[in-house]
Amino acid sequence: MSPYQKSNQEDSDQDGYYQRRPRRRYCEFCSNKKKDVAKSIIDYKNLKTLSNYIDDRGKIDIRKKTGACAKCQRRIAQAIKRARHLALLPYTIDHIRLSGFSAKNYS
Repeated sequence: MSPYQKSNQEDSDQDGYYQRRPRRRYCEFCSNKKKDVAKSIIDYKNLKTLSNYIDDRGKIDIRKKTGACAKCQRRIAQAIKRARHLALLPYTIDHIRLSGFSAKNYS
């Protein structure tokens, strides 16, 4: 192998062409064989579990990021919305709410 081919191969590795695909995520609620357990885990009162599905801006994470199946993602979103309505979870995080940042101010 010539030095030219070797450097070509190293460049392609840096570009991400030969990088391994990320491992597929599985729904942690459906991975249990018992479906009744999943219903009890996804609850608006279980704030520790729900906080894992909210990003740093206070938005509900997408299914691609969380790895939840469609059915469980809908339950998670519904539980988060219920918890927000009852003021158990915030709609936005504190520093955004206190600073008064709004898209309307900048448009």
